[in-house]
Amino acid sequence: MRDKILDGKGLAKDIREKIKAEVNNIKIAKGIVPGLAVVLVGQDPASVSYVSMKERACLEGGFYSEVHRLDEDTSQGEILSLIDELNNNDKIHGILVQLPLPGNIDEKIVNERIEPKKDVDGFNPINLGKLFLKTPGFIPCTPKGIIRLLKHYDISIEGKNAVVVGRSDIVGKPTATLLLHENATVTLCHSRTKNLSSYTKEADILVSAIGKPNFITSSMVKKGAIIIDAGTSKVGNKLVGDVDFQGVIEKVDKITPVPGGVGPMTIAMLLENTLEAVLIK
Repeated sequence: MRDKILDGKGLAKDIREKIKAEVNNIKIAKGIVPGLAVVLVGQDPASVSYVSMKERACLEGGFYSEVHRLDEDTSQGEILSLIDELNNNDKIHGILVQLPLPGNIDEKIVNERIEPKKDVDGFNPINLGKLFLKTPGFIPCTPKGIIRLLKHYDISIEGKNAVVVGRSDIVGKPTATLLLHENATVTLCHSRTKNLSSYTKEADILVSAIGKPNFITSSMVKKGAIIIDAGTSKVGNKLVGDVDFQGVIEKVDKITPVPGGVGPMTIAMLLENTLEAVLIK
């Protein structure tokens, strides 16, 4: 069973060790400490947990880290003013606004306000446009981590039928775009897709990013498929993915666990993007 696991946790650890060494080299050679600022609005438990992990990863990697924790009733204007300050702060090379934001805040306006050269989450329209055009820019961290994981395990993407379940701007759409760049034949499914299983059962590579626990069952997957579970949900005190892991593992060729699959890769790619922000300045 272990040989079927795509170990994102192990790969992310290796990537972070290399990043840490590069950060140290930059400090010695240029006297620069890569800086990441995270903006957290409200007390959503998942967001609070993610931000804590990102903060810890920064400190372990030798980065300078700022976390701006704002009340849920903080106005959009106040958030934009903070982003303006961070855009003009030379100690900060990357800015991340933790999503989701409270309902009174327009996420698109907030992401547009972040300087593209500091947009290490890759959500500014300029970076999303560069992704679409396959030109250099920051790639959203989770999709970037998914492709890196597939390549690390020498999983061929070219010519494969790839199905992405979920059309979010954060994971689904950019993952579909990256798979297309790798010459897969891509189908993007969503909540209005009729007879979803007719698509998922044809997938050589299946990526699920919908946040519905154990939604993808054995009857929905092809024998020998590669399964990337990019969804997370809490069931009681347990973190679970979109895929019924125990139900499908005997049937598939490779699968990412939750936790320990895509999540650690997302954080590693965030650090990598922040390091790139220093190098391209």
